[in-house]
Amino acid sequence: MDVTEAKDRTEVNESWFFPWWAVLVQGIFSLIIGLLLITNPFATTLVIVQFVGMFWLVTGIISIVSIFADRTLWGLNLISGIIGIMAGLAVLQHPLWSTVLLPTILVIFIAVNGIIIGLINLFGAFKKDGIATAILGIISIIFGILLLSSPFVAALALAWVYGIFGVAGGIMAIVFAFQRRKLEEPV
Repeated sequence: MDVTEAKDRTEVNESWFFPWWAVLVQGIFSLIIGLLLITNPFATTLVIVQFVGMFWLVTGIISIVSIFADRTLWGLNLISGIIGIMAGLAVLQHPLWSTVLLPTILVIFIAVNGIIIGLINLFGAFKKDGIATAILGIISIIFGILLLSSPFVAALALAWVYGIFGVAGGIMAIVFAFQRRKLEEPV
């Protein structure tokens, strides 16, 4: 290996933020959660929603407590703290209801977002962006309408979709981690 190649490898290694083993751990967890979402979507979604509820509760409490340390934007911190605590408690007190409601709300949000982006693409296509942008806009609108037509069914499929992405992303992260490890070995 010549000097320039060794220098290039050093520059690449210094530009990476996470060590290879952290990417490996992330990949393993992503793979496990993805497999759990595929094999047992309801129970896994229930556990994930419970973690979201705990997160909202804790961040709501922290938002309110932070008012005493920093008075800037105290009104916003108070409102977000109250909403976080209420949402967290609602999720933790009604786990089955939350497991159905939160993914359904997410699907509705994705559908509305898809329709809006599709309309923006259509308007852009007529101005200057061309036929490809128009086609993408139409596809986005169609998917948005399909999701809105049955958000509950789409929410049920959401766990499998995230599971597939989790498995694929986990495998890619594991492969990438070992590639990085090979590059980080001393020359």
